[in-house]
Amino acid sequence: MSEVDEDNRAYSVVVNDEEQYSIWLAGRPLPAGWTEVGHTGGKDECLDHIAEVWTDMRPRSLRQAMDARG
Repeated sequence: MSEVDEDNRAYSVVVNDEEQYSIWLAGRPLPAGWTEVGHTGGKDECLDHIAEVWTDMRPRSLRQAMDARG
């Protein structure tokens, strides 16, 4: 499959328990620990959405540990 074909496929934005985001081909079973966030579309559209909502790249557990320190 060429890159042009890949760009025409539908993707879903997914998030894991550590609040890290990724994209996943729409309609495919999700790996354990990942949940769809309700945003689907083309690859670029999904990546743009992630860029808007994922402003702190640190895993949730690291953010919580750093917040607990002070």
